[in-house]
Amino acid sequence: MAAAAVVVVFAAWVVWAGLDQSSHGLDSTDVGYQVVSDHETVVHSQVSVDPGTEAKCAVQALDKSYSIVGWKVVTLPPSNERTRSITTPVNTTTRGVTGLIHDCWVP
Repeated sequence: MAAAAVVVVFAAWVVWAGLDQSSHGLDSTDVGYQVVSDHETVVHSQVSVDPGTEAKCAVQALDKSYSIVGWKVVTLPPSNERTRSITTPVNTTTRGVTGLIHDCWVP
């Protein structure tokens, strides 16, 4: 009887975990960046997600040794559009030489 209970709990967890991990068609593309000053880099990106789905993206600026010098999490509210262009100003501790999306996810 205990073995059957363990199997049922495990099966329920697999179904729940599988449904919770859906990607919602989430995809991001780096389009470009602009180093505005020693303390700001603007990152241009495109993010695609299923319409009506909120997404969050971590955007970063890197220096010449590829160290992170700026980081910002942006929230994309639900929209009727699948793909959106976003422009994200990122404050930096020192001069950045590039900017990009680190990761995006559905909260």
